[in-house]
Amino acid sequence: MDALDPLALRITEALQVNGRASWRRIAEVLDEPIRTVARRGAALLEDKTVQVVGLTALAPTHLLRVQCRPDAVESVARLLAARPESVFVYAMAESAEVIAEIGIEFDSLPGVLGVSLDGVLSYRLTPVLQYFRTVAEWRAGVLTPAEVAALELPDVPPEQVRTGLVVDEVDRVIIDALVADGRTPFETIATLAGFSQATARRRIDQLMQRGLVRIRAVVDPALLGLPVEALLWIRCAPQHAEYIGTTLARSPLVRYAAMVMGEYPVVADVTARDIAELRAFLADGPWEGRAELVHSILLLQTFKRGGVVTK
Repeated sequence: MDALDPLALRITEALQVNGRASWRRIAEVLDEPIRTVARRGAALLEDKTVQVVGLTALAPTHLLRVQCRPDAVESVARLLAARPESVFVYAMAESAEVIAEIGIEFDSLPGVLGVSLDGVLSYRLTPVLQYFRTVAEWRAGVLTPAEVAALELPDVPPEQVRTGLVVDEVDRVIIDALVADGRTPFETIATLAGFSQATARRRIDQLMQRGLVRIRAVVDPALLGLPVEALLWIRCAPQHAEYIGTTLARSPLVRYAAMVMGEYPVVADVTARDIAELRAFLADGPWEGRAELVHSILLLQTFKRGGVVTK
């Protein structure tokens, strides 16, 4: 998969920073003609190279690791990807394993885990305890700090693990519209919810400031020049998990890092330009004797990323 050209990369990162920014605003920050930015940006969205979506944070999240028969990996992954609760679904290059992140209340877990999927041999469910980075905070790394600051939304908290949150019917209408398309115009949302555009803008800002919905620009890392992707499972003493996680989150190669329950308290999604860069990352990572074991698994195929089902 060929990487995007420089301008497409810059537009993509602008959408990663602020997925609802107007083409005019993006053009001003990037110092490019507005017609060029609007045309190139619209093309990226139209062919789904980049998809801007809303992702809710109304339920706690869990990592589900599923061991399958080799001939059942794809069917199991696609069934998990079709579930609205799943955020990402990956097939791993080891032991016919599928890994998914799902957001669901604890009392609903038996209904999910009780579903019989043909070809599943076993599964492990690991609650997410803390996020150090999610793809909502990850950037392509091509914009300057000043350009990022000019686009960044104020007062948007980092993603947190949440539970038991409720929203009213109007907020649900807004959230559903943003989940379908994170760039849904204020006018459209105002019509759906039955109030003014000014009220729509205010309600969306409130939902984002409360961390109840996050706007994400979903793009394949290979298009950003990072075709090698791996999950790292890091075994360490619980008191070292936060240090390792926060240090991992400082690397531009780390798309996702979280603290979870279980034998491996830290999990990270790492991207690289090639195997040599991945090797260097593993050799010189933020371990400093605090990690007892780093188990790395290459990602073989993506079935869902950032809440978006892939082809």
